[in-house]
Amino acid sequence: MNLASYKDRKAVAAALKAIYTAVDAHAAELALAEFEESGLAKRYPAIAPSWRRAWNEVIPFLDYPPEVRRLIYTTNAIEALNSKIRRAVRTRGHFPSDDAAAKLIYLTLNATSSEWKRSVREWHAVRSQFAIMFEDRFPMA
Repeated sequence: MNLASYKDRKAVAAALKAIYTAVDAHAAELALAEFEESGLAKRYPAIAPSWRRAWNEVIPFLDYPPEVRRLIYTTNAIEALNSKIRRAVRTRGHFPSDDAAAKLIYLTLNATSSEWKRSVREWHAVRSQFAIMFEDRFPMA
């Protein structure tokens, strides 16, 4: 979104949403081609090529069911967690051993997990999809 001006971001986001909410890879390819023909693509010519360059990373995302996809693209919990770990490591500077670094990361994860308040939207549907996709690693207890 940093390639579009502020006033056009909503329109660009709406046009690109058709790509990542497509039913399958073929529908996403058609949505991207439609975006490339639109006036927004002509106004911001760098957006479509950036999607084309990252297309191999987009395709596996489309293999997931819609419930799981929504969880992936609306959750920034991983980024927030990485930020907390990075901040904790940066303030300490260096570590006398690998064990000391692992302990700091463990303590950071412990403190961070107690801050999590929000539940995942439509978790039961996502959980059942995970149980189907990863039945050997995701037992339904």
